Amino acid sequence: MGAISMTWSLPTLTSSKLPRVNRYSGMAFATVNKDTATLGVKVTEGLGKLPKVVLTSSHGSEAELYLYGGCVTSWKVGSRDLLFVRPDAVFNGQKPISGGIPHCFPQFGPGPMQQHGFARNSDWSIVDSENVDGTPVITLELKDSSYSRAMWDYSFQALYKITLDKKTLSTELKITNTDKKPFSFTTALHTYFSASVSGASVKGLKGCKTLNKDPDPKNPIEGKEERDVVTYPGFVDCVYLGASNELYLDNGLGDIISIKNTNWPDAVLWNPHLTMEACYKDFVCVENAQIGNVDLEPEKSWVATQQLSVG
Repeated sequence: MGAISMTWSLPTLTSSKLPRVNRYSGMAFATVNKDTATLGVKVTEGLGKLPKVVLTSSHGSEAELYLYGGCVTSWKVGSRDLLFVRPDAVFNGQKPISGGIPHCFPQFGPGPMQQHGFARNSDWSIVDSENVDGTPVITLELKDSSYSRAMWDYSFQALYKITLDKKTLSTELKITNTDKKPFSFTTALHTYFSASVSGASVKGLKGCKTLNKDPDPKNPIEGKEERDVVTYPGFVDCVYLGASNELYLDNGLGDIISIKNTNWPDAVLWNPHLTMEACYKDFVCVENAQIGNVDLEPEKSWVATQQLSVG
């Protein structure tokens, strides 16, 4: 089977109408029933011929996500994209997509396995979709495979539910231990926002314990955030422990974005500055994170939500 050659409308899914996912050359292709379409949800061919899902709300907002990495790459309210994909991003099904909202799971940052784990360069599949009063909703799934078990030898299920409303993009990540033994993980949503870095700032972090990875990421400097408004004056790579469940990003382009969450206890601010000279001025990262280990017993689940809203 070759690449997708047509745009598909995703069905309203029931247990008997789940899309079948065929894997060829490391990519996932959703085979769907075209007779029962879910309004506002389409599977099409994206960059690099990778399967892409386009969500369109009845209010005119739009989002795009790739099954490779389960990565949301675009969120438009009006004409401007509020997310950012780096110009050096590759869409070849081999490397993680650099930009949008990549997953870090089951490891945030460096560690015993590859940087940020394997979820961001694994094929996710579609398990559900619906349209609620003009609001499209889709749920993706990632399960353990021989690829993941070579790095992390556990059975698990990750469900990622994405909801697009008029001015809001919401996600719910649910990790379930389907193994017979407990496991531990860390995780984050590595969100890239379009921004003018010189004018960008974040509110809501004052009082947090900080782990500043500049200049040495292997030996972060502990501190406390004293500023009401945190900016990006140069290279920034800082973890905020016990962050508020709502932060406010001024992207320097005229937008104030509320970043609200449940059960993401920490936050990370990042901008690579001159180490990424071609594009650092055009984005900032504000990441919801779980820096400490989540210990999950068999048959138990961990759930966290993120809600991005623009005024």
